[in-house]
Amino acid sequence: MIAEAALLESKTLRDSVLQRTEVLDKVKALSLLPDGMHVTTAMVAAYFEVADTVINNLLSRHRQELESNGLRVLRGSELLEFKELNLSSYPGSYPQPRSSLAIWSRRAVLNVAMLLRDSDVARQVRTYLLDMEYLARTHPVDTQASGTSRTLDDRIDQRITHILGKTVVPMFNALIETSGEHRRELIALREDVQRIEQRLCDHDTRITDLELTRGPRPYTGIMASIDAMNWREFEHHVAVLLRRDGCTDVIVHGGPGDRGVDVTARAADGRSVVAQCKSFAPYRPVWSGELQKFLGASHVQHAADVALFVATTSFTPDARAIAESYGVTLVDRAHLEKWSAGVPLSVLQ
Repeated sequence: MIAEAALLESKTLRDSVLQRTEVLDKVKALSLLPDGMHVTTAMVAAYFEVADTVINNLLSRHRQELESNGLRVLRGSELLEFKELNLSSYPGSYPQPRSSLAIWSRRAVLNVAMLLRDSDVARQVRTYLLDMEYLARTHPVDTQASGTSRTLDDRIDQRITHILGKTVVPMFNALIETSGEHRRELIALREDVQRIEQRLCDHDTRITDLELTRGPRPYTGIMASIDAMNWREFEHHVAVLLRRDGCTDVIVHGGPGDRGVDVTARAADGRSVVAQCKSFAPYRPVWSGELQKFLGASHVQHAADVALFVATTSFTPDARAIAESYGVTLVDRAHLEKWSAGVPLSVLQ
């Protein structure tokens, strides 16, 4: 398996995995400008949770590599046009006058993740990226087993995506440039088309990921369904599992004012139960600091008899040590899959 250090040092290795831009959203949602294709330097910095100056310094050191992967610096009339179409909804964020603006493609943002050393988010992206490459090498797709319908669906999806990206979106761009009265409506329609194009790409990525990781698993499809849930749906899923295992008075509290827990309940034998639910990307583990926060909420504020920390991912060794020391039951990805498939949670029995 490729080592992370080698990825940081070798441009050849970076180039070999730059097509996997979908990993960015697996780790953390990447907000895009209205054109659906670019972000600004400030947005790149926000994604990686670093200062703007860090990204600007990286740009100075690796400008040629980043430009080859979609970084562009706009000036003059091109900058004015881009700002009018994409930055009008960000009042006050881009002071006037501005002589230039760097815009980054998703590929360039992934390039940053493979160059940025001092960012936890960048490290998570690299880990996810390398693991996906390892799976692709060790679990090759059996094209014959996937069937004719899958191949046909692929061709249809790829054809639609090609038409949307190469024909429909440019057509809207041309109409927007020449239109005055219906400019806003055309921009909104273009955004809808680009969202459909992105969903088709995401759908193909999800199918590919499932095929790469398929194998003799007893609970096929369960975690795929859970991964598709948003945080609120995941909390309600945990509440359903608690009720199924005999708990009563099950209440979902997630969101502002939840006092540090997402679900409270009472076990069949009368013990009080609190649960914290974390819907994270599979390659983003739960850290010890998150366990420490939950300890205060579960033991001090709620005085719970049973404290559950349920996550769609794994826990770091430090987090597991804290949980063991203070009696917190950890439900990691593997246990969550079994629990969701009908295996009762032993601590509730």
